Amino acid sequence: MKRKLLMGLVGLGMAAGLAGVVAQSGTGKLVYNSDASDPAPKAYDQKIVAQFKAKYPGIEMTHNTVDHESFKQAIRTYLASDTPPDVLTWFAGNRMRFFSSKDLAADIGSVWKDNGWEKTFPKGFQALSQDKGKYVFLPTSYYWWAMYYRKDIFQKLGLKEAKTWPEFLGLCRSLNKAGVTPIMTGSKFLWPLGGWFDFLDMRVNGPQFHVDLTDGKIAYTDSRVRKVFSYWKQLLDNKCFLENSASYDWQDAAQLMTQGKGAMYLMGDFIRDQWKDGLEATQLDFFRFPIINAKMPMGEEAPTDGFFVPTKAPNIANAKLFMGYLGSKEAMEQGAKELGRLVPRSDIDKGLYASKPQIAKAQATIIEPADYIAQFYDRDTDPEMANIGMKGFQQFMQDPSQLSSILKNLEATRERIYGKITK
Repeated sequence: MKRKLLMGLVGLGMAAGLAGVVAQSGTGKLVYNSDASDPAPKAYDQKIVAQFKAKYPGIEMTHNTVDHESFKQAIRTYLASDTPPDVLTWFAGNRMRFFSSKDLAADIGSVWKDNGWEKTFPKGFQALSQDKGKYVFLPTSYYWWAMYYRKDIFQKLGLKEAKTWPEFLGLCRSLNKAGVTPIMTGSKFLWPLGGWFDFLDMRVNGPQFHVDLTDGKIAYTDSRVRKVFSYWKQLLDNKCFLENSASYDWQDAAQLMTQGKGAMYLMGDFIRDQWKDGLEATQLDFFRFPIINAKMPMGEEAPTDGFFVPTKAPNIANAKLFMGYLGSKEAMEQGAKELGRLVPRSDIDKGLYASKPQIAKAQATIIEPADYIAQFYDRDTDPEMANIGMKGFQQFMQDPSQLSSILKNLEATRERIYGKITK
């Protein structure tokens, strides 16, 4: 999935004396490699490095900036070195676990403990930052996914946000009766369907099952996976989706929604960019993906960026000092203010988002109550698996009678990539 995620909060502005940062003078060296290559984040990244140097003049710090795509290729070379950079920008989810599972990411539990982050980061982000019970990641920026809807259409038809699956299906029936397409989606480029699979799987089977599945530990032919598609088929049977959705990219479908031809859209918050002249403030709202199995822990979709320390980092102590600096309250407040980033700490000044009430709503109704934060299907599983999987989702949308062959193909791909499952 191609969507622009600025590595946010790479450049976190900080004043001297930040609370929560481990107090020590700092000596020796520190090497920080960043992919914050877009103009604004790059300038801010340089600013934070300058401020860190001023606060800890005893540390000789080297800062390297590499463009996004080159960084993705270079990071494996960094980690294969006996002297990798001390701090690296990266992504949460499978991409982080790929490195930590190979013992390439250092345990930074002491940084979390010393800075009291378990009291200030929502539990979903805590879980996201761990691998096998150890903290290996510092999340610093994210955006959320939700069911966006035209609140003016809902008001006109007397409809309410759906909290449960029966209520959601009821919305589809009411909207169809009124001549409005219930759910817009454009799957020409596949990735929007990854969101549907993620949410349905987490709501039906729970987030841990979803993690194990995307990690290749569960067969796609498992009956529990088939059950996910039974709920997806209920949406198809109730004619919830835009017809011929594979003919539209996500922006095309969103534009139809701005024209009032569709009422809902499962999408990231960047959908707001499709509205002009501030009309989203009066027309657009969102609600959490409806509950299917209330007994399951709550998993939500919030692609997240942040930092980690390589296991072989030559300057571990200074790397941890820098990580504490990046994750402090004052740092994240400054980053949220100056770069407009969404940050995972729950104790930052909510007034920073006063002009953006949707952020406060997302934090209160989606992020903070979540037991687990997913990263999106193409971030949480092997890239080849993600490509074949999303092609299968599109095929299912077009012809659900092909489910058995679709799942067999997905399982053949999973087995080739991850190997046979031994019981």
